[in-house]
Amino acid sequence: MHSQGAIHRGMKPALQLRIQSQLALTPQLQQAIKLLQLSSMELELELNLALESNPLLDLVEVDEDGEPESEDAIPQEFTENSPTESSPEIVDATPDFDDTPLDLGSDRNDYRAAASDEDGIEQQDAEIEDLRDHLLWQLNLTPLSTRDRSIAAAIIESIADDGYLSEPNETICASLTDLFTAAPDEVEAVRHLVQHFDPIGVASRTLSECLGVQLDAFDADTPGLASARLIVQEHLETLARNDRIRLCQKLRIGPDDLDVAIALVRSLTPKPGAGYSSGPAEFVSPDAYARKVNGRWQVSLSPTCQPRLAINDHYAGLIACARRDDANYLRGQLQEARWLIKSLKTRAETMLKVAEAIVRAQSGFLEFGAEAMRPLVLRDVAEEIEMHESTVSRVTTRKYLHTPRGTFEFKYFFSSGVSTVDGGAASATAIQAMIRKLIDTEKTTRPLSDQALAVELNRRGISVARRTVAKYREALNIPSSNDRCRLG
Repeated sequence: MHSQGAIHRGMKPALQLRIQSQLALTPQLQQAIKLLQLSSMELELELNLALESNPLLDLVEVDEDGEPESEDAIPQEFTENSPTESSPEIVDATPDFDDTPLDLGSDRNDYRAAASDEDGIEQQDAEIEDLRDHLLWQLNLTPLSTRDRSIAAAIIESIADDGYLSEPNETICASLTDLFTAAPDEVEAVRHLVQHFDPIGVASRTLSECLGVQLDAFDADTPGLASARLIVQEHLETLARNDRIRLCQKLRIGPDDLDVAIALVRSLTPKPGAGYSSGPAEFVSPDAYARKVNGRWQVSLSPTCQPRLAINDHYAGLIACARRDDANYLRGQLQEARWLIKSLKTRAETMLKVAEAIVRAQSGFLEFGAEAMRPLVLRDVAEEIEMHESTVSRVTTRKYLHTPRGTFEFKYFFSSGVSTVDGGAASATAIQAMIRKLIDTEKTTRPLSDQALAVELNRRGISVARRTVAKYREALNIPSSNDRCRLG
């Protein structure tokens, strides 16, 4: 008995935790989470489906000027009208609801399950073709055995966004163990097949191999082909140093023939995946606008982010006189309609709060450009608007802010900081802008090395190491100094 009592006492806290977790993720919270992470195009699709399926929902008509005919449906706009620039006044004309505002960070990871059931959204994303989609499409058109097709699919899923394959064959074999036991030699054979998919050279492991596969596609009588093959196989470093005399000696050819071979090599694509998007492509429509009016920055939502939905009075009035089953159905639809309108209001409020916080933090960027970008992390905004970091994270994904300097994803304004000699911090975006400016003004005959760039940044008060400069330069897709010298 003592043992059983101890077991019951030990199980009770776990049971309570499970109940609390289930209660935290209410249907209303699930819906608000799902809507918050949708892009504007996905939201439009979601609302069209809701309007078709729920008779209690209506789309509010607008007049010729684009304004709602009903004053109750005027979209909210947040403007900087308060006495101080740091605390803009919020003008909210959306009808109030009795329930409290939702902080969408409380659910932690459960929102993924709520979003994964939306077949329409998944299909919309699946229609956008990235590098992996393009390769899988070709795989489906290639006659292969079921075994080789599975191996090819595993290889394609392991290819990086630049088109290269860094996973060893043994790791790919391990990923197939649930299907069958594959040998590294089998993976290698299928990899060579994938390398000849479009873009040719994809799934290569080294630059030399990638360029070599591309050269294999040329006609055998192409001028300079033999010398170009030798260059990519054995002399890429010599080519990067632009040591023409040594190249002529190694290849045993004259300067004119060398020019033909080098031109052929330079016509190749060093990163075959560079022309493809690493994620789903979308038509970008700004979700918010930042404008400077009378010396102050104003932030307002796009009308598309405030869909004008209302309760259909006709169907709502039928509830009282309808039969029991019909009344229950209409009550359920009415509740869902209210939840949707509430969730849309919460989404708009949260998006505006985040956009306002971004504009306040990055006013220097709006005024002077990328070099004035401040360090900004999710926690900074979350603390300012008193919401969870995961809420801010969802708002910053696939949401766009239009500014006088262009339209940027919310995420663009967030970056970590690097310390400066005066005790402050410079954002990674600002440092990247400095690096780009230094490289744009360098002498083409003597490009700046990563170490030289680090020294110059240190001289300007930015404490940054050479390897950090190299990381930022690569993020900007700027070649190394050796490659810039060769390309120049």
